Amino acid sequence: MAKLVFGMNQSLDGYVDHMAFAPSPTLFRHFIEQAQGQAGSVYGRKIYEVMRYWDDDHPEWDAEDRAFAAAWRKQPKWVVSRSLKSVGPNARLVEDDLEGAIRALKAGHDGEIEIAGPALAQSLTELGLIDEYRIYLHPVVLGHGKPYFAGPRPPLRLVAHDRIAEDVIRLTYVPA
Repeated sequence: MAKLVFGMNQSLDGYVDHMAFAPSPTLFRHFIEQAQGQAGSVYGRKIYEVMRYWDDDHPEWDAEDRAFAAAWRKQPKWVVSRSLKSVGPNARLVEDDLEGAIRALKAGHDGEIEIAGPALAQSLTELGLIDEYRIYLHPVVLGHGKPYFAGPRPPLRLVAHDRIAEDVIRLTYVPA
């Protein structure tokens, strides 16, 4: 059975914004290794559209960018959306019965499946389907934006903390 993991970069004041702070080379290498080891990813529409950037090669990319793109392209992706009518390569659309689709996904796969996007994570939290939360805490204060927890924070228990980069700590929680 797969383990569903919701992990994102977060500011000290609880916001996620991929444009406000980028991962250091060390943290990006960590994310490449994560992507290489994942059994797949489940995306909400908005973050999937952001991540589609990795579908096409870009001439300015370095070796690390190409490694992440290769890992991202290789893994299966499930995109939860009622508005999209099609998705890109190696992706399938989940249009309805979110709970049934995700329960089947968990039962039919082994390893870690990434959950991407706070709104989707909130829906799956309410259904009791997320097994682990990973907060990559950055020493940045944004003051506004999209919160890591899109709704009430569920009861959580800290199970691990590690320094991932010079200034980033990963906090790992499970439902309490």
